[in-house]
Amino acid sequence: MRLILKRSIYLISVSVILFAFFFHSAHAQEGDTKGKTITTPMGMKFVYISPGSFMMGSMPDVPGRDDDETQHKVTLTRGFYIQTTEVTQGQWKKIVTEGQWKKITEMNPSYFWRCGDNCPVERVSWNEVQEFIRLLNKREGTDKYRLPTEAEWEYVCRTGIPLPPPDDGSKNSIRVNKEDLNLDETAWFCKNSDIKTHPVAQKKPNLLGIYDMFGNVAEMCQDWYNVYPSEDVTDPLPQFGTLRTIRGCGWSGCGRVCRIENRNRISPKRKKNTVGFRLVMTP
Repeated sequence: MRLILKRSIYLISVSVILFAFFFHSAHAQEGDTKGKTITTPMGMKFVYISPGSFMMGSMPDVPGRDDDETQHKVTLTRGFYIQTTEVTQGQWKKIVTEGQWKKITEMNPSYFWRCGDNCPVERVSWNEVQEFIRLLNKREGTDKYRLPTEAEWEYVCRTGIPLPPPDDGSKNSIRVNKEDLNLDETAWFCKNSDIKTHPVAQKKPNLLGIYDMFGNVAEMCQDWYNVYPSEDVTDPLPQFGTLRTIRGCGWSGCGRVCRIENRNRISPKRKKNTVGFRLVMTP
């Protein structure tokens, strides 16, 4: 009986030690990675975003709210790296040229091509972006690059910007204020863009060091556009639909369009000179 008791105590002790080891290792790894930046062989810079939970969507009384913004709790269980800028025309041209992409007639499809290689690529479809990602992954012998999910995009946006009360009239408000004063510091939008895109990373970054989450170009997400659930969800990624989700606002966006919660959608085949993208990289 004593032998059995000693063996049980021994097994329990080993289990506790192993649990503590793996728990500490996981958190140590998270701590080592948090805020880490990576620059890829293509010169793309990414910053690490830790997993976590947040309230996605908007409250019913938020000014400018649309009916597709049902507020719900989202938990992201996996950390990821997100590109600090939108994909540029120069990055697009390099991948298209190296990949000998025969399906596209123009090496640089951007409407604002005169803006230069450091401006965001636009007038590309969601389907063409998937081909770009395929070629980029092939170039580096990996499968880690992709578009952000809609939940990841909003999580990054909320994490990077301290939100004041809606319509508080301060210069830091990013809601529907008449002057949109804070956007002038962080975004190219309807009141300062001169009706065109601009080089990336010229405005102030958010608290995570990420540029142009608002303005310059709106950004495609991996998701099919769909109705938000009302219940809590984990790692959401709608699998069915006819349109793809767009987040953020472009150089023509104003007021309510440039809210964190604002959603938009686009056909996977359609191209617009107000829409581009940034990438996510899986650790």
